[in-house]
Amino acid sequence: MCIRLRPTSMARVVAVCGMPGSGKGEFANVLFENNIPVLSMGDMVRAEVTRLELKETPGIFGEIAAQLRVEHGEDVLAVRLADAVDTHLESHSIVLIEGMRGTAERVVFEQRWGEKFSSLAVVASPDTRFTRIQNRGRSEDGDRQAFETRDTRERGWGLEEIIAESDFLIDNNVNLEMFRSSCFTWLKSFTNQE
Repeated sequence: MCIRLRPTSMARVVAVCGMPGSGKGEFANVLFENNIPVLSMGDMVRAEVTRLELKETPGIFGEIAAQLRVEHGEDVLAVRLADAVDTHLESHSIVLIEGMRGTAERVVFEQRWGEKFSSLAVVASPDTRFTRIQNRGRSEDGDRQAFETRDTRERGWGLEEIIAESDFLIDNNVNLEMFRSSCFTWLKSFTNQE
């Protein structure tokens, strides 16, 4: 099922956040299926790993993300992504940023788009998230220790704070069908607010 977005005079930017394995990517899939452009912050890190010709291991993506933040500032990915978001806003009423992970990124987005910006958190228990990570088979995923290390690193960027302060929250301690239904219901409600 696909919803038809009404034309609006105020295009909106939504950034989805959540701990690793919470369901950010699946939320992004639902919006993409409804003709909403999705720009992934994680894809930017994956592209950097490829550019540097590094071997894809569970720790490398986090190391590169941390290195980028040290070398260029905590907001580096947000700053690099913002112009691409503006380009999509010229022809779409909503643009989704998938994978906001820190307070510095949120500040960039709030300053850039003001009242046009909203954040949404997807939450799930650690055990649920770890099981999903084990099942998805991405190169950046590893064992339980790698999972906990990643959680700790992302908390250090302010992820828990931006989850707690999000404008919207979707619980993903449910099966995939129920979660996708919740995402679609949220999208329908969000577009009707415009």
